[in-house]
Amino acid sequence: MDRMLVVVFENESKAYEGKKALLELDADGSISVYAYAILAKSADGKTTVKQGDDAGPLGALTGTALGSLIGLLGGPVGVALGAAAGLGAGAAADLHNARISSDFVDDVSRTLLPTKVAVVAEVEEDWITPVDTRMETIGGTVLRRSLSDVEDTVDDEDVAAIKADIAQMKAECAQAHADRKAKIQANIDQLNSKLQAHIQKAKDQRQAAERDAQLKADALKAKAKAAVAKARA
Repeated sequence: MDRMLVVVFENESKAYEGKKALLELDADGSISVYAYAILAKSADGKTTVKQGDDAGPLGALTGTALGSLIGLLGGPVGVALGAAAGLGAGAAADLHNARISSDFVDDVSRTLLPTKVAVVAEVEEDWITPVDTRMETIGGTVLRRSLSDVEDTVDDEDVAAIKADIAQMKAECAQAHADRKAKIQANIDQLNSKLQAHIQKAKDQRQAAERDAQLKADALKAKAKAAVAKARA
């Protein structure tokens, strides 16, 4: 399953340890890491992009889901990526390109507090235990969200992605050892809460759209009726 993964650590040293563990999981076939970056938030709240010795050029992230997420999290991250990157502009476009929902960005922003550092990566993972186990050992807080492939409304994409995560985690929970079940179930419970919030939001939006459409239809009917009355007069 293609996912955006964010692991928040207390300091830069731990983050680089987390990056190393992530790449080791990639090397042993537990996951596939497509792209990654390390973000640090300073005491004044400014987010900067860090680069390890083995990392590719930051400019290569431009236009990718990961680059768009960095733009959403970092604000003026274009400064770090270079003037041509332009990742700080157009939050709505960045959100669409990142293929994740605004609530995920909010979750990450609340967790990535000043002085903390995060490993941000686009990965393919069939189960969450390998990453969670390694990152918990290092002291990282893991946040993840499936990347949407649906070219529909943002809400439909969000709901589909959350449902996919819940289904995958339920399957994993059924096979997990007792010491992992509670942690996986906690992930499922959090996603269920988000799912219900998205469903309610979509329902409210549909009802608002229906009311708006009805008001427009009523207005057109009233205009037509007035025009007929005028013509008869």
